[in-house]
Amino acid sequence: MLMIGPPGSGKSMLAARLPGLLPPLAPAEALEVSMIHSVAGQLAGGKLLRRRPFRDPHHSASVPSLVGGGMRARPGEISLAHNGVLFLDELPEFQRGALEALRQPLESGRAVVARANAHVTYPARIQLVAAMNPCRCGHLGDAALACAKAPKCGQDYQSRISGPLFDRIDLHVEVPAVSAADLSLPPAAEGSAEVTARVASARAVQTARYEGLGARCNAEADGELLDRIASPDASGRALLAEAAERMRLSARGWHRVLRVARTLADLDGQEEVRRIHVAEALSYRRLMPGRS
Repeated sequence: MLMIGPPGSGKSMLAARLPGLLPPLAPAEALEVSMIHSVAGQLAGGKLLRRRPFRDPHHSASVPSLVGGGMRARPGEISLAHNGVLFLDELPEFQRGALEALRQPLESGRAVVARANAHVTYPARIQLVAAMNPCRCGHLGDAALACAKAPKCGQDYQSRISGPLFDRIDLHVEVPAVSAADLSLPPAAEGSAEVTARVASARAVQTARYEGLGARCNAEADGELLDRIASPDASGRALLAEAAERMRLSARGWHRVLRVARTLADLDGQEEVRRIHVAEALSYRRLMPGRS
């Protein structure tokens, strides 16, 4: 997921709350995560980790610190976030090489560290959450605060993210500025506890669905399995085909829309993926402002 919005709109706060909405680590997941942290020398007291990891490296992080490497080929941040969340704040400020190095692990769920004397592979099945301002000054859509170089400043800033990396992001969410009036509003009707319950219910459905099929959740479904469990109804298929042509979706984009639509149907308690789920999944997958 990529959140785009001005400074102070709550992007970092939202990302930090995400691990609390996820279900606890299953025993096998806890063992995987704990082994990775043990290899990295970050397992405090030698106890198994029970909470999903949340890693938020600074944008000055190097390629080895993100993907793994060093003299002993230790796990990087993407592996330390295995079965959890990797949060990259100020995404365009990361080194271009470091961001491009994330492309293969995001696709395969594995980080391969190659050295002259050894090849080491670490698990790296993560939820990537990123945040960025719409431009360097951060106020591209606000005529009163935006710099005199708008909209070119936004185009230049956003172009730091390559097309192939951008294509691997399922959800693109615009986070609006928070006004003083917003701060005085009463709390939302649905709190974290209610959202957590819905997520747990959807995860339970997926666990039952993929039992014995070599996957644990919708994000890991691919090929014939994805076609079988996420094929939408007739009107949904027609909408997806039309949108794929207009939006010029890649094959990767097509499959990612299906996975998101399947998850939306699970959250909605529906067995079949419907047109409304496809439409919502497509609404999250759009071109960044200023990109043609």
